[in-house]
Amino acid sequence: MDLGLQERRALVLGASRGLGKAIARTLAAEGAQVAICARDAGRVASTAAELGVQGLVCDLSIPGAADTLVRKAQHLLGHLDVLIVNTGGPPSGQFAELSDLAWQMAFEQLWMSSVGAIRAALPDMRKRRSGRVIVITSIAAREPVANLTLSNSLRAGLHGLVNTLAKEVAGDQVTVNALMPGYTLTERLEELHLDEIKLTAQIPARRLGRPQDVAALAAFLASEQASYITGQAIACDGGLLQSI
Repeated sequence: MDLGLQERRALVLGASRGLGKAIARTLAAEGAQVAICARDAGRVASTAAELGVQGLVCDLSIPGAADTLVRKAQHLLGHLDVLIVNTGGPPSGQFAELSDLAWQMAFEQLWMSSVGAIRAALPDMRKRRSGRVIVITSIAAREPVANLTLSNSLRAGLHGLVNTLAKEVAGDQVTVNALMPGYTLTERLEELHLDEIKLTAQIPARRLGRPQDVAALAAFLASEQASYITGQAIACDGGLLQSI
């Protein structure tokens, strides 16, 4: 299937490793012009060189950084057709363990960076009457995962934003969707110190996800064929979620 991504211009946040890198790789392979960002300058440079894309350094936890990043990407690429909002997961912890500072930092990193990037990208998309906004969340946004209080709370809120915003911009031919990865073989899974054998036993597909599984779904949601899909939160989890 031709996804119609030739010469489309895309910005992928948090793309020096893991899911973001896999999505950037897939979009570039489909012929899109891609820019990526991450905090670590060295890793951004090496990943950009590896994938043949543009690299931008940005710490999304800094207030206002996401807005500046999008404007740089628009200048670099000419405009943006696709925005992939992908932020690192906040620290794990139970509610009683989390300080106000932890909540504030997670809010800036995960919530406000998403809001800032989307707010900066939308006006031009609406003017051009074409655009795709894809927010990478997690199955934890639908069915909370133990010990991930910050992620469970803030990512669920992003789904409310996605559904609300989708209705506001659908008439301008801009789609807004959330993509919920399940347990996927990335560095984040290693950082959480989860038992891969136990996790695999819980998943109906009997395997953990691969970054390219999530990337394939992201590429489809960015495509011409997905123009009538908006306001949705779609899982890529091997059947793990119990809810419909």
